Order: sequence, then structure tokens, then C-alpha cells
Amino acid sequence: MTAASHTTTAKFRPMGVRHTSLAFKLWVGFLVLALIIGLVSASQVIMNGLGVTNLTDELPWGLWITLDLSSIALGAGAFTLSAAVYLFGLKRYEAIARAAVFVGLLGYSSAMLALFMDIGRYDRFYHPLIYWNVHSVLWEITMCVMLYTTVLLMELIPIIIESTPLKNIAILRTLAHVLHRFMPVVALVGMGLSLLHQSSLGATYGILTARPVWYSPSAPVLFILSAVAAGAAVTMLATVLAGKLLRKELVPEDVLFGVAKLVGFACLAYLYLKLWSWAATNYYSQVPERQLGSEILSQNTPYNFTFWFGEVLFGALVPAIFMLWRRTRSNRNILILGALMIIAGLVINRWNMTLSGFVIPLDWSPGTRDVFPINQYMPSLIEWGVAIGILAYGGLAFTLGIRFLNLYPQARELPPNEPVKATAEAAAPSTPVAPASA
Repeated sequence: MTAASHTTTAKFRPMGVRHTSLAFKLWVGFLVLALIIGLVSASQVIMNGLGVTNLTDELPWGLWITLDLSSIALGAGAFTLSAAVYLFGLKRYEAIARAAVFVGLLGYSSAMLALFMDIGRYDRFYHPLIYWNVHSVLWEITMCVMLYTTVLLMELIPIIIESTPLKNIAILRTLAHVLHRFMPVVALVGMGLSLLHQSSLGATYGILTARPVWYSPSAPVLFILSAVAAGAAVTMLATVLAGKLLRKELVPEDVLFGVAKLVGFACLAYLYLKLWSWAATNYYSQVPERQLGSEILSQNTPYNFTFWFGEVLFGALVPAIFMLWRRTRSNRNILILGALMIIAGLVINRWNMTLSGFVIPLDWSPGTRDVFPINQYMPSLIEWGVAIGILAYGGLAFTLGIRFLNLYPQARELPPNEPVKATAEAAAPSTPVAPASA
């Protein structure tokens, strides 16, 4: 942590100027209501088991696993921006790295909540710590997620200490300084752990030759690239939206636009590999089971539409243009739209990956459809309730984090009559001023 950032944190005041407004109270009330819905739904699952859901032995993964995979990917901005600051020396991204760490922790804790509900036997959540199945990809993912969550907590503890009255306790101030000193090592360990489990999530599907629709050797890399793009995008989205609502410039423009370019290049890399992977496993592949599975998906599900429009065009190509073309990148409203498109594309991808392999029963073959019907799935109200509660937890936690924590050390208050800038051109002063120093 640089001396400049210490000076900034010393002057930090909670962003509470407009937080007592009616709009803020209504927003918090809405999130609390959604959280109550989630708690009531979760209690039904805990008391009655997975029988209250629409999950079955033939289709055991659904909405919650999609939420889990999406939350982990959306938390990847933490390792991306932390690596930029502490490993690659791009110190200007300290302005947004703290928020990325906080968003990452919310993403990973949300994923663990979804898994806690999805395992059915919630009382055995600790078993991976005791019973090591070292040959299981899912066990490796579980260990990496727990360890990386610990890393995120280590990165967040100094922020909590500096932003609260805890900074008045000498031993805690010392702890914060010690953790700051070890941040490069923590960031390196975090990047390794995150890359391991992001890729292993893709390998969970991509190595299963028994389900040819899933099989894809490039799936691990695709999961990494999509997580890098979407993780940075959700941090950028939260920053821009919070700045608009608070009438603050939370990060300098060059930092915001730098993150946008990172997102754009990650989208292009993801798009290139995704099209190559599709061609290798569909267009050029002569595996009968793969071709048959693709035909079944196209006849019984909207898989083709969601793949080409939702994942490729809407979720990658168009947002990449938004982020890389200077004119669109400098418009914050378009940045918001592009980030939302990337996030939606990632969720669609995780939904497709989760359900595509389960739609076709392992025993299915031509002429046996009546014996082994195509699997159908629609989440129950209980599943939707739990998912809404988990999303509300993330939204409420981020709202309170903006209120009480110094997540944006370079934030500045906009003058009362200055409109919130939509574009970089709108930020240009009407009269000449002295050039800012580098």
C-alpha cells in the first residue's frame, strides 16, 4: 500500500451524505424483503430436503449450481485487479482494486451459500475438509474456493480496520500494516488459487467423455477467460452505478476506461477460443454421439439460440466493441449496458453448460425415447426464493459496504451543479484550465 493511499484512508469519511434519503431507505427495505423471502425458502429446504425442489436423480444440477458458477466467475475481478496492482505494478488500479476484492468476497460467499443449499445434506458441509478425495476435480475446487475466500478476507481485513473505529486499537493497526506488507504474496497466492479452480470448474464438464455434448478440452481456459471478462465487468458496473447514484466520481476516468479495455480484450480472447472450440467439437467432429446430442438439444431446447445470440453475439462480440471502441467506451451509459450484456452472457453460458449434458439421458438412443425420455427442468418457487435471497444478500452487503467502508480511496464529491458525466467529452471544461500533472 502506497503512502498516498494511506493519506487517503486517513481522511476517509463514510459516504453517508445521501444515504438517509427516501430512495436509499426504499432500496434497503426492498433488499431486506427479498432476503426474508430467501430465508423462508431456505428454511423449507433445510426442514424438508431437496424434495421441495424440482431437482431429480436424472437432473441433479439446476438453478443453484448456475448461481454458484456465475457467482464464482463474477468474483474473478478480485484476482484480476489485485494481480494488476501488486504483481504487475499498475498502481493506478488501487483506486478500484479494493472494491474488486469486496465484490469478489461477496461472489464467493454467495456461491458457498448456493452450494450449502444444493448439497442436500447441509449438516455434512465440512466433509471435504476431513475426507480428502484427491482424485476428484470437485474436491480440488472445494479446497481452492475455501482457501481463496480466506485470501479475500485477508485482503479485506485492512480495509475494515482502516474504515472503522477499529483503527484506534494499536494492535489492529499493526495487523493492518503487516497485511499490507504481505499483499504481493497474498495476491500471488490468490491468483494461483483462482486460476486453479476457475479452470477446474470448466474441466468438471469438459473432461466427461461419457457425455459428448459436454466434452471440450478447451472448457477450462474458456471458464478462465469468461471469468476475467465478467469479473472485471461487474466491478466496473458496480462502480459506475454507485457513482451515478451518489453523485461521486469514485475512480479516475483513466482507471475506469483501462478496466473497460481489459474487459474488451478478455471478451475477444474468449470469443476466439469459443468459436474455435465449437468448430473443433461440432463442425469438424464426426463423433456420432456428439452430433446426435446437438440435434436433440436443438429440437427440444432453445440451446442454439442462447448459444449464438446469448453467449456469442450478445454476451461477447457486441460488448467487446463497446469496450474497445473509444467513442462508446467513453460513454458511461454504454459501459453499463456492455457490462450487463457480459454478465447476462456469462449466466446464460453457465446455465447452458449445466443443463445441456443432463437433458440427454445416458441411456438414451434412437428408438428408446419412450423408455428414456428427454429430461425436462423448471426451477420450483422454492429454488427461485433461495436464489432471490442470495442475490439480495450480495446487494445488501455491497450497499452497506459502500456506506461504511473505504472501498474507493480516490473518490471525490461532485460539485452541486455539476451533472454526472455520461461521456468523457462532457467532462471537458468550457473554459481553458491549466493542464493536470501526470
